[in-house]
Amino acid sequence: MMKQSSIKQIANQRIEILFEQAKKVVKVNPKLAAQYIGSARRIAMAAKIRLPTEFRRQTCKECNALFVHGVNCRVRVKQKREPHVVVTCLNCGKQTRYMLNKKVQHTVEQDNYKDEAPR
Repeated sequence: MMKQSSIKQIANQRIEILFEQAKKVVKVNPKLAAQYIGSARRIAMAAKIRLPTEFRRQTCKECNALFVHGVNCRVRVKQKREPHVVVTCLNCGKQTRYMLNKKVQHTVEQDNYKDEAPR
């Protein structure tokens, strides 16, 4: 029986290969690219690993489409409540929101407080 770490390593390699293939094929045959993405997702689930963030944000969770900006997805930045990016898949209509991290502004008082040793 193979060790769990080697199974995860092989799964990661296969996922990367499938995403590379999907990127090469997406403009010629989007359905084949979606099949590659679906296979990569199934491999990740079987190996109990998460897809890397860069891969998750390039695909639609609903229809497995690989996003090509302006062709099959729409990207908007929204300011309501918390600033976020909304990516809309133009194949199935699914909307995905990604939160934007706020820039933390440090004041002089906060910086001085961190430098002091606890008493």
